[in-house]
Amino acid sequence: MIYNVKPSQIYLFFLSMLAFFSCKQANKPDVSNIQLDIKVERFDQDLFQGKSKDLQQTDEMLQKKYGAFYQDYIHRMVGDASYSSPEILATLYKDQAYTDLNKEADSVFKDMGSIEKDLTQTFKYVKHYYPGAKIPKMVSFVSGFAVQTPIGDDYMGIGLDMFLGKNSKFYGAIVQSVPTYLSRRFSPEYVVPRITETYAREDLFPARDEDRTLLSKMIQNGKILYFMDQVLADNVADSVKIGYTKTQIDWCKTYEVDIWAYLLQNNLLFETDYQKIQVFLGEGPFTPGLGEKQESAPKLGVWMGWQMVRKYMEENKEVTLQQLMAEKDPQKILNLSKYKPK
Repeated sequence: MIYNVKPSQIYLFFLSMLAFFSCKQANKPDVSNIQLDIKVERFDQDLFQGKSKDLQQTDEMLQKKYGAFYQDYIHRMVGDASYSSPEILATLYKDQAYTDLNKEADSVFKDMGSIEKDLTQTFKYVKHYYPGAKIPKMVSFVSGFAVQTPIGDDYMGIGLDMFLGKNSKFYGAIVQSVPTYLSRRFSPEYVVPRITETYAREDLFPARDEDRTLLSKMIQNGKILYFMDQVLADNVADSVKIGYTKTQIDWCKTYEVDIWAYLLQNNLLFETDYQKIQVFLGEGPFTPGLGEKQESAPKLGVWMGWQMVRKYMEENKEVTLQQLMAEKDPQKILNLSKYKPK
């Protein structure tokens, strides 16, 4: 096939695309001078390889190499303190389900290179904004769907069995305990966003006990997602950041005016009742009471808080990311955002 395109046209097209991507990346600070190279320690592989070795030697090796993570894994993730480490290892190694799950995780995550690259870039941005932030070591593991991204004193874990891909045969088998609306997000592209979110929520910006109103929780969640906007790669979709489908994102955009009106008309912004608040913050297939035929998106308070914070930063360009994250007055953010969906 012959394409009737002149070389000059190709050149101009290339320049326009280059300008587009350069402009898109220009929103992010230059972090090339920050020295950081994140590597994921493959505990999952080291643990599985110990199956053919002496239990005591495997236990000592894992304890020496992984320290606090190993203790948490053995006594909190897959076992408890009533059994010794070798006893729990022996139980794991005899379990065919553990072997099958580990093999699938190893096939999906043969190489962690792309994840390590994205984690490195994200945490360079974190260090740019927060030079004193302590970057934890990253450890991958398989726990039988016990936990996805645990965080300890010196580590962050990546539960590979909870990122196998939404069509994994295992997720259909555990639908009673892990519903499809959650397991559809158990895919490799969610690894870096979920690590980033956990680190932000648990380490950098933990929620304050005094923030009990729906508005304060909306703004806190919105700030976390805005922080993710700033440190994740530009090609990470909003749907992946918040855990929505594209249809749910579209629904929120279509009915943003109605959602806001519903919150105002029912005097919900300053509601402190936990059960009422969780309707708009908790995970679920949809938000009860809103939308027809259960088509509404879940955790609408989180999404709305995100839009408020984005609008606040758009209206107040002199405010830095650090100032935003340190701001304790949700009412101030709402007022100065001039948030009024149309």
